[in-house]
Amino acid sequence: MRPNFENRTLFRGDNLDFLRSINNGTIDLIATDPPFNKGRDFHATPDSLADGASFQDRWRWDEDVHPEWIDQIQDDWPGVWAVVDWTRMTHSDALAAFLCFMAVRLVAMRRVMKDSGSIYLHCDPTASHYLKTLMDAIFGPKCFRNEIVWCYAGGGQSKRDFPKKHDIILRYSKSPKGWVFNPDAVRVPYDSDYKATVFTSPDSRAPGRTYGPNPDGKIVEDWWTGISRPYGDDHMGYPTQKPLELYRRMIRASTNPGDVVLDPFCGCATTPIAAELEGRKWLGADLWNEAPRMVVDRLAKEVAVGEGAQGDLLARKVHVRTEPLLRTDDGETAAPRLKTLKRTMDKPTMSRVAMIEQLVAEHGMMCLGCAFEFPHPGHIELDHNLPRSDGGSNDIDNRVLLCGPCNRLKSNTLTLSGLRRENKKRGLMAEQLAQK
Repeated sequence: MRPNFENRTLFRGDNLDFLRSINNGTIDLIATDPPFNKGRDFHATPDSLADGASFQDRWRWDEDVHPEWIDQIQDDWPGVWAVVDWTRMTHSDALAAFLCFMAVRLVAMRRVMKDSGSIYLHCDPTASHYLKTLMDAIFGPKCFRNEIVWCYAGGGQSKRDFPKKHDIILRYSKSPKGWVFNPDAVRVPYDSDYKATVFTSPDSRAPGRTYGPNPDGKIVEDWWTGISRPYGDDHMGYPTQKPLELYRRMIRASTNPGDVVLDPFCGCATTPIAAELEGRKWLGADLWNEAPRMVVDRLAKEVAVGEGAQGDLLARKVHVRTEPLLRTDDGETAAPRLKTLKRTMDKPTMSRVAMIEQLVAEHGMMCLGCAFEFPHPGHIELDHNLPRSDGGSNDIDNRVLLCGPCNRLKSNTLTLSGLRRENKKRGLMAEQLAQK
């Protein structure tokens, strides 16, 4: 698919609007550092380059979750909704709200990635295990590549726990095969006590062979050391700034020169600067009003005189946008496996709540699969008549009200008539429908 953006584009605003405006399959790598669900607010260092930057990393289900997000997830990504719903029951509404916020954005990120693309999602142990489950539901378990542990040192010691000195980076590919990976680009020196491996036993896997060190070093493992957090002149004052070398390593490993790198939470511009230094194109987005200034200032400071820099600063103009891009593809937003086979006429958009209210007014408080009455409105589940996997739309004309057992039996394979036939076979129909 042809890109609908310029290199060095920075969107200032809600990244969901920007992600949804990017053409399908145009991004080679997403490397991003979103909020971590730390339950607190972050503020930049006064009088620093990032002075004035702040963001809230607290989440409330009743304030931060948009009904449209729930509708999209429940309609097209039921497995993702199961993760969010399970999190509400096992952890908290706050973490579930954070996952809902991330889910709609990760769905959009997956759509814009090329089939050969990858994503590195930077998080920490606060929610990394929940985010991994969420990404399994969106990308698929077979697309999980690595859980990278970035280890660092520094101040701040606890007397009641081991010091918390690592972050988690979840690496997934768009496809279960064919992703870009350049292992030789991320070799590091061997440990000083490295010794060649000698296979002397005739029963060994390589009898008589000796494996010595590679002159370019070893391929880095999935635990990364030796990359310190930014200090001194390298620190811009941004509260969650990450080191350039960390993101340069990701970019070298999973892209080729000229590829496109996207960071939807670009903050203090670490990913754009790393991409520029590695000779890649880039896009970014952030809510912070001063994000464009930060990008330009860091380009002038770190790239104009940095290694690999080509041309002057004027040739690296940053294109700042406050409006989403214009899509030039088919505009499809559904999950790929649920893409409709035939487009229907545009109809007024209705929320799931509005659909349920209208269908109850038309059919009453009755499950259309088994004809039993709903004991409570909370037992009503909205499903599709013709499954989405068979090309069914999200319009109200293709919606039915079901009870929980019928919805699970119908799954994504049966139509309403097929569900009723199955219920009759099992003797699960109410009398008024069983006679029909």
